[in-house]
Amino acid sequence: MTPVGVLGDGGTPDVEVSTFLLLAAFGVGWASFQRLRGRSFARLPRGGAWTLAGLATACAVLAFVLPPLISPGPSATRPTSTATIRIVSPSAGEVFTASPSGTANVPVRLTLVGGRIVPFSTTRIRSNEGHIHLFLDGVLVSMTGALTSTLTVAPGPHVLRAEFVAADHGPFDPRVLASVRFTVRG
Repeated sequence: MTPVGVLGDGGTPDVEVSTFLLLAAFGVGWASFQRLRGRSFARLPRGGAWTLAGLATACAVLAFVLPPLISPGPSATRPTSTATIRIVSPSAGEVFTASPSGTANVPVRLTLVGGRIVPFSTTRIRSNEGHIHLFLDGVLVSMTGALTSTLTVAPGPHVLRAEFVAADHGPFDPRVLASVRFTVRG
């Protein structure tokens, strides 16, 4: 299910309308300019060319004025959650040793209280129902419905963040987050 205010391709109506209006302004303006310069569109009366010029100007103005009026609503429309998530493993400050291949397999174990994991095919957005996104050093590395997994991690200090998100992959309001710092020694 596509959230309200978001189009099927992930864009929003304000961006789509703005793009359309700018393209229309360019196309109509070009045709008007060509006729007024006598280069083409000879069948179009000169007065019609001025009408097209006015239409092009109106499209350009609307491209900048209209989008803020039709943009998606505020984030307050996000579903709520009273759930809590906790990272059990790795523990804060834990140190892992890299294997000869240069990486370490870091076991991830989470607890989720007050929330329900639902399949990725779920399209209904409800409070306290969703799945988990795992971020390693700010980069999304896993979208999962499981509370346990293993990450292959390079040497260095790292921050693991787990977020319980709604079925549409968007955050709850308030966000349901946990994070932990750990190190892999090479």
